[in-house]
Amino acid sequence: MTQAEELSDITARVWSEVGGPDGLVDSVTTDGPRTVLPSHFDVTGLATASVAAATLAAAEFLAARNGTRPLPVTVGSRQACAAFAAEGLFTPVGWDLPDVWDPIAGNYQAQDGWIRLHTNYAYHRAAVERVLGAADRESVRAAVTGWKAEDLETAVVEAGGCAAVMRARDDWLASPAGAATATAPLVLAAERQRPAGPGAFGGAGAAGGPRPYSGVRVLDLTRVIAGPVGTRFLAAYGADVLRVDPPGFAEVPALLPETTTGKRTAALNLRTADGRAAFEELVAAADVLVTGLRANALERLGYDDGALAALNPALIIASLDAYGWEGPWRGRRGFDSLVQMSAGIAAAAGADQPVPLPVQALDHGCGYLIAAAVGRALTRRLADSVVSRIRVSLIGTANLLWSLPRQDDLGEQPPMPKPGDFRLMDTRTAWGPARRVPPPGEIAGVHPEWRVEAGPLGRHQPTWAQSQPR
Repeated sequence: MTQAEELSDITARVWSEVGGPDGLVDSVTTDGPRTVLPSHFDVTGLATASVAAATLAAAEFLAARNGTRPLPVTVGSRQACAAFAAEGLFTPVGWDLPDVWDPIAGNYQAQDGWIRLHTNYAYHRAAVERVLGAADRESVRAAVTGWKAEDLETAVVEAGGCAAVMRARDDWLASPAGAATATAPLVLAAERQRPAGPGAFGGAGAAGGPRPYSGVRVLDLTRVIAGPVGTRFLAAYGADVLRVDPPGFAEVPALLPETTTGKRTAALNLRTADGRAAFEELVAAADVLVTGLRANALERLGYDDGALAALNPALIIASLDAYGWEGPWRGRRGFDSLVQMSAGIAAAAGADQPVPLPVQALDHGCGYLIAAAVGRALTRRLADSVVSRIRVSLIGTANLLWSLPRQDDLGEQPPMPKPGDFRLMDTRTAWGPARRVPPPGEIAGVHPEWRVEAGPLGRHQPTWAQSQPR
């Protein structure tokens, strides 16, 4: 099998796992180097295939709206890998970004192994400080040495923080959480028949433009990287994406110039009557709700699937979490770097310390998988009058990565690319001009673009941008 055939084969597998019809994958061409991002794992294959699946789903929906055959799709491996490294490649022009990582976030050696502490949110940092009685990197390092790794992980998590012990793959699979998610799928989708009523999309031109998702309303309740990457992709292809956060919520500042691009952002307090009323109006008129909140977070606010369906029977709901939808860690707080530690990825190279992936590949993979699954769900709703409930997880994406070819099978590894090796585009943000990675993937004759500049959270009204017959 040639290298191009290997990329095509991985793409076909991912497309199948998001529920895509077999014959359609033949319209995708993948090209470029077989390995762009050097790693013990096939990060290049994951990037190429997940971007291809998202782009193909957009092409499929455009064809369904217009009653035509899907347009050809092309995805370059270098372009896809640049997208996976987007937050690191983002370059302000004449202004500065803060550091991505909190000063005490990182890997520490405990008495019997390595542990990672994730402290990018103030309340997660506060939990670590309470447990360790330390507030700077050196004092945290000293305090960690007095703990067994799993005891510290448990203490931090029980205090409301985020931590993960570095486990070997076999140890992870032997644990209750690992065993429960060993076969976690890339995408889990349940469907129900859509009730009769208005709301079917017509041709894309009638919906406001030639981009696939023109006129599609996406309510975005996601944070950090994974979910925002997926909704940003939908925005590039025309969706009206509205991100909603609690008033005063402090997202990781360094990520906002990347993750808010193409979206409007609003603030709502779902614990007040006015906030709930506004949220319910948004839900009633939305096509898609994407949430990256922990399992049961919306349910605790009174918005379980049944309540959301009562507000909008045609609503597609897509959720992602860290540790999957089964087992004892279903509701555990988690991030890409923590799942790498837990699931054996950081230990796989056999080094005497954690070896992370070269980019936040689980986050980005999940983001494009969410976009692919939402695109497929929109097509299914239009063509077959079914409504989808979608679930994706970082651990499911980690399972896929484990199943792909390893470094030894991919031949000699190239050096880590330099920022200048990737094509960037000029952009504007609320903070100033910058250069960023352009939207990955190409649909013949379709031009993706982000029409809302990136900016702070909560800067728009909690309303949809345009009137659109449902």
